[in-house]
Amino acid sequence: MTSRMEYRWLLPSVLLGEGEGERPARRSTRDWIVDTALFLSACGLAIASAPDIAGKPRAYIIAEQVLGALACAAVWLRRRWPVTLALVTSLLGSVFTLLGGAGVVALFTVAVHRPFKIAGPVVAFFLLSAIPYVHLWPDPDLGVWGMFLLIAALTMMIFAWGIVVRARRQLVISLRARASAAAEEARQLERERIAREMHDVLAHRISILSLHAGALEYTPGAPPEQIQRAASAIRTSAHQALQDLREVIGVLRQAPEDARPERPQPTLADLPALVEESRQAGMDVALDLVEPAPSAPPPPEALGRNAYRIVQEALTNARKHARGAPVTVRVAGAPGEGLTVEVANPVPAAHRRQAVSEIPGAGTGLIGLAERAKLAGGRLDHHRADGGAFVLRAWLPWS
Repeated sequence: MTSRMEYRWLLPSVLLGEGEGERPARRSTRDWIVDTALFLSACGLAIASAPDIAGKPRAYIIAEQVLGALACAAVWLRRRWPVTLALVTSLLGSVFTLLGGAGVVALFTVAVHRPFKIAGPVVAFFLLSAIPYVHLWPDPDLGVWGMFLLIAALTMMIFAWGIVVRARRQLVISLRARASAAAEEARQLERERIAREMHDVLAHRISILSLHAGALEYTPGAPPEQIQRAASAIRTSAHQALQDLREVIGVLRQAPEDARPERPQPTLADLPALVEESRQAGMDVALDLVEPAPSAPPPPEALGRNAYRIVQEALTNARKHARGAPVTVRVAGAPGEGLTVEVANPVPAAHRRQAVSEIPGAGTGLIGLAERAKLAGGRLDHHRADGGAFVLRAWLPWS
């Protein structure tokens, strides 16, 4: 659920999701208020400067009034052409007085909406254009250079103010981008988690179903009781696979506000049932589950779930790639030492490898297990032992 932004009218358009592209963003309510205030300020400065042109030639006064009015009207275009407005008002302001207010507004706009590589030369041009003005119309009290220093100080103050406003806006945009990236990363991690759960659960169910179906295919003359048991196992595995798939799809379809607690996750106590299910599918599995000391606290649920999934995927791989080979599962650990999961099975001969790998796979099972162990703070490795057995070993922290 996306929260509605409050007080949108107090934010500029650039902070409402509309970037500073080549075309200007549509003005927000705040932009209209600010533009109106700046327009009135430019007009007010022009009116306040009107007494300074008294006594000058009539043609010059008319030019001042016309250009001053046009400059104040051009303030409404400051968002579209800020640099052009600043350069034109600076150039004309080196001779005419009434353009000062519009020039100040244009300079502030450049500082807010343009990077320093553009705004820096503009403010330098603004200061240079003030030199002929102070020589043409020097102040009798301050003198030429005193007046220039006053104009320079006011210019730098306005420019610094604009830079601060720009920096604050960029900070907000940066924080928003980080939040968006974090949300996208969280969604990606959740998708990967669901994908791992989907792979671990469905691969296990479907591999068992394939084993039972293969038994029916290669023993067509089996007794009716055996065929019935195999068909019942296929039916049960198919129903369980559909149920698991339905639950995963249900999680994907849930909106955040409708989220419900997930189904109970497996723990270490469910390992014997998992091994027994594999035995009923025809696998030769030996389980060595070393219980911790009675005084030790029970293992955390996340630890038990991760260990269960690792054993489940290891048995699935054994069914795919070493059908008929005996599998040994050993789980041992204690608080402070961590939990070790080891699954070993003989590697089939090269001439049998093609025959036993009839169950298709995505090739991501071991990758998913390594990711699961890493996310839990542990590690996982797999190798071929000296005796020719394939060994998968995982260590998970148990605080």
